[in-house]
Amino acid sequence: MGSEDGILMRRNEVDENVALIFGVTGLVGREIVKRLLTSKPRWRIHGVARNPEISSLTKMYNFISCDLLNASETKQRLSPLQDIVTHVFWVTWSGEYPLDSDKCCLQNKMMLTNALDAILPNATRLKHFSLQTGMKHYVSLVGEGSSLCYYSEECPRKSPGRNFYYVLEDLLKEKITGNSVVWSVHRPGLLMGSSTRTLYNFMGSLCVYGAMCKYLNLPFVFGGTRECWEESYIDGSDSNLVAEQHIFAATSGRVRSKGEAFNAINGVGFTWKEIWPEIGKKLGVQVNETTMFDEGFSFDKEMGKRKHVWDEIVAKEKLVRTEIDDLANWVFMDLLFRFPSKLLGKREKVDKFGFKRRYRTLDSILYWIDVMRDEKLIPL
Repeated sequence: MGSEDGILMRRNEVDENVALIFGVTGLVGREIVKRLLTSKPRWRIHGVARNPEISSLTKMYNFISCDLLNASETKQRLSPLQDIVTHVFWVTWSGEYPLDSDKCCLQNKMMLTNALDAILPNATRLKHFSLQTGMKHYVSLVGEGSSLCYYSEECPRKSPGRNFYYVLEDLLKEKITGNSVVWSVHRPGLLMGSSTRTLYNFMGSLCVYGAMCKYLNLPFVFGGTRECWEESYIDGSDSNLVAEQHIFAATSGRVRSKGEAFNAINGVGFTWKEIWPEIGKKLGVQVNETTMFDEGFSFDKEMGKRKHVWDEIVAKEKLVRTEIDDLANWVFMDLLFRFPSKLLGKREKVDKFGFKRRYRTLDSILYWIDVMRDEKLIPL
C-alpha cells in the first residue's frame, strides 16, 4: 500500500469502527471477520497473522503478515494503525512450547507485548481490547484429578505449574491501566470451527479421521478414557458463538471500564457417548454401538502413520490442497479424550450481561462438517 493510499484509508476510517484482529486466520478470527463484514454500522477490518489462509476470505479485509515475536517488524507493520483502530481482538497464541511451561509463558507474553507497544502509544481512538484465553484458566496440568466442578469466572487461579493465560491477562491490565480503553477476556472450551491455520483443530482432526475411516473401511471408534466417554467432561464452544460474544462485549457498552472476564461456552452439556453415533452417521462411517469405545485406541499411533492416505483422498475427491497437518493433530485428540481434569463452566455471568446465545454441541459439530464440505476441505 502506497503512502497516498494510506492517507486515503485513514481519512475514510476516521468515522468508522476499525477492527484489528490478531489471529485472523484461526477458528474464531475468521468468524469475527465474517460478522463484521456484514455488520452495520460499517467496519473496516485489519487482520494479522504470519501467513494468509488458503480460502479467498483474506481478500475481504486488509491482511497484514507479521511475526509478532519480532518487535521491530511488529512496530513497523502495526504502528501506522495506532491512531486509527477502535477495537482490538486478540485471538492468537503460540503453541511452540508445552503448555504450563515457562517458555510458553514467555513467548506468548512477548507476542502481546510487541503488539501493545506498537499500537498503544498513540491509540487515540481505541475503545475496547478483547482478549481470548480459554477454560484451562481454571485448571493446572500438574496434579489435577477429575472431580466435578463447574467453574465461574471468579474462581481463584491455580498455583501449581505455569499458565500463560494468567500472564496475558496481567500484562493487558498493566498496559492499559489509567486510560479509557475497556478490556474483556473470553474463555472458550473446546473450539469448533473451520481453519487450516489452527494447531488444536478439533473439527479438522475429527473430519480427517472420519474421512480416512470411510476410505479405508475402518470402524469409527472413540479412543480415550471411560470417564471422558461417559461423563460430561468438557464444554463445547462454537466459533460462531465465541465470535459473537467478542463483538457483543466490545460494542454493547455493557462491560464496565475496569473490564470483565467471561466464559465463552455453548451452555448445553453433552457426553461423547451420547453424540458419537450421530457424528459417525454424518460422516458416513461404520459405528458399532457395542464397540465404538476403545480405551486402547490411540489416534496418533493408528492415524499418524497414514499421511499418504489423506493425500490420496485429497487427490481423488478433488479437495482444496492441504497437508494432513493443516487440519489434523492426532496428539491433541489423544490428549483431549484422556484429559485428566473436567473443564466445565458456568454461563450465568455472560447471560446477565445480556448475551444469551446458546448452542448444542452436537449441532455445532454437524454444522461445521457441512461448512468444511462446502469449503472443499473434506469429502462429502
